[in-house]
Amino acid sequence: MSRTKIQILLALDTSTRAVGVALFDGAQIINETSWLSHDHHTVELAPAVQDALQKSNLTTKDLDAIAVALGPGSFTGLRIGLALAKGLSIVRHIPLIGIPTLDITESGQKPQNLPLATILRAGRGRFAVGWYLNENNVWISNQEIEVVTPDALIEKINTPTLLCGEINQEEREYFTRQQPLIHLASPADCVRRPAILAELAWKRFQQGKIDDPASLAPIYLHYNDPIPG
Repeated sequence: MSRTKIQILLALDTSTRAVGVALFDGAQIINETSWLSHDHHTVELAPAVQDALQKSNLTTKDLDAIAVALGPGSFTGLRIGLALAKGLSIVRHIPLIGIPTLDITESGQKPQNLPLATILRAGRGRFAVGWYLNENNVWISNQEIEVVTPDALIEKINTPTLLCGEINQEEREYFTRQQPLIHLASPADCVRRPAILAELAWKRFQQGKIDDPASLAPIYLHYNDPIPG
């Protein structure tokens, strides 16, 4: 029996200091790496991709698609991730798929009978927040993404709500102390996994829903106004 050639997708997430790289073949995660960068995306990303490929006995010639997180996120981080993803897509003539960053966080949470708030760091002590409701065991965005302070986030939560995302120890203690309606996801469940980005992009890749490298743009944070979800 002849074997179908295995397709390989590379996923890149550089939205914030939480950076991730994954390789996926549609059936299993071949390689996944996540780390907290101290704004060293420029020097860390390409070597991380090369390391993932080498450990998997692959090269860029073996890639069939590229996935990249679109943000919201930091200007520098998103620019670096998009540049590498677009470069590989153009040079290797392979499809490019962009996925909003908060969709990655949301997709990592099992639907519950609670609303969900996903957050990532927006700089200046603020968070970007995405709001979701469980409809038929699927998270559905029900509000625009907002950029808020921790205090403003607490004020917005007036019903038991699951909160997940980039939350450090000090913030966990603060949220728990100030707002008993907040149900914090575990630290492990708060990790924004590049493997989930890979799975989301793979579905679009198989459906032929790919993006144009020339026009694909990141979702940058806006500090004064809500941004589209």
